[in-house]
Amino acid sequence: MAEKRDIIRLRKRFALRFGVDEPVRMAFTEDISPEGLFIKTTNICPPGTKIKIILTISNDQILHLEGRVMWAKKVPPQMIHIVKKCGMGVRITRFINGEEIYQNLCNELMAR
Repeated sequence: MAEKRDIIRLRKRFALRFGVDEPVRMAFTEDISPEGLFIKTTNICPPGTKIKIILTISNDQILHLEGRVMWAKKVPPQMIHIVKKCGMGVRITRFINGEEIYQNLCNELMAR
């Protein structure tokens, strides 16, 4: 199936925590874009859910943001390394801190 979006997604793995009330679940990004990110996890939230995210770019760059789950695909934990897309596509709705750092990172990755 062909990609329907015009958004350029950049393959990048960052550690993060996410959750509805508090960001307590650990996961990783698989790709990012200026508008959102894909969280690889078996602990999905239903589409439409608002989540809080703490994204660790480096030891001294920790970003806090909020997003909305746009789609989710759940697979059993033992299949996470086999299935291509297991997790959630999240649209960023608000940066609490670090918006400039995130946008600069996306621009740097696109320039490569």
